[in-house]
Amino acid sequence: MAKKKNKSKIADIAKFETDGLIYNGSRPFSLSSIGTRTDSVYTSKKDYRSKLASMVKRIDELQATMNADNRHGILLVFQAMDAAGKDGTIRRVLTGVNPAGVQVYSFKKPSAEELDHGYLWRVIQRMPERGRIGVFNRSYYEEVLVVRVHPEILTEYQQIPQELTLDTDAVFESRFEQIRNFEEYAVSNGIKVIKFFLNVSKEEQRKRLLARLDEPQKHWKFSFSDVDEREHWDSYMQAFTDCINKTATATAPWAVIPADDKLNMRLLVTRIVLQEMEKMNLQWPPANPRLSAEIDEVRARLND
Repeated sequence: MAKKKNKSKIADIAKFETDGLIYNGSRPFSLSSIGTRTDSVYTSKKDYRSKLASMVKRIDELQATMNADNRHGILLVFQAMDAAGKDGTIRRVLTGVNPAGVQVYSFKKPSAEELDHGYLWRVIQRMPERGRIGVFNRSYYEEVLVVRVHPEILTEYQQIPQELTLDTDAVFESRFEQIRNFEEYAVSNGIKVIKFFLNVSKEEQRKRLLARLDEPQKHWKFSFSDVDEREHWDSYMQAFTDCINKTATATAPWAVIPADDKLNMRLLVTRIVLQEMEKMNLQWPPANPRLSAEIDEVRARLND
């Protein structure tokens, strides 16, 4: 009876409409085409928890299969403006998945050692192993987002020779191509890449930043740089639009998620992760041929 109930929940989840949120380069992307809110896919908090738990349970099952087969991996990339809900979404999507099968990494300001290498150097070292789900909370995309909005980073911090940065448009066009090639390389080696842009409105971000000020237990999350970067909102929105249009491919698509409703956002992200894992047609590896031939003898020895 319990199994039948779970199947019913999974069937209900399969009705989620997410195709309109996926951009694979086949059509142009604009922020106005998505917006920061969409129709709710849950009817109550109880319904939200039920749907989320069912999907996470299925993701955990698929990850166990992927781990046993050890041929595939997944990289989930999360990009967004500050306070869009990256941390909470990552936590909700993966709570309930075997921790041994998940690798989460948050990219902060590059260290001195990292700045002595190309911008993809530190990323390559954090790519997920086969059999695991890797998560990047921010990523190599900062190089065509933050650096695009603040191009002085190229020469003042990244120590790139000046003659290579005279034409900043050419620099970013080159980085878009490098990123596309990097993701193609990852996929061709069995690592599926799924990228999420959590699209929060400026007004909703303002409310969430104020909430951090109002609640002492959230003061640790507050950063003055978050307020500073709000002054560049329009530049960031243009950078995100260009980035998605330049790097959305069939190999590594972008999922653009309306983020003003956190619960809805989490369900949509979880549904897309589950959907993409189901497309991988993951299979348990075949039994050891020797075991198949000698299973009765082995069982007898263990029961002796």
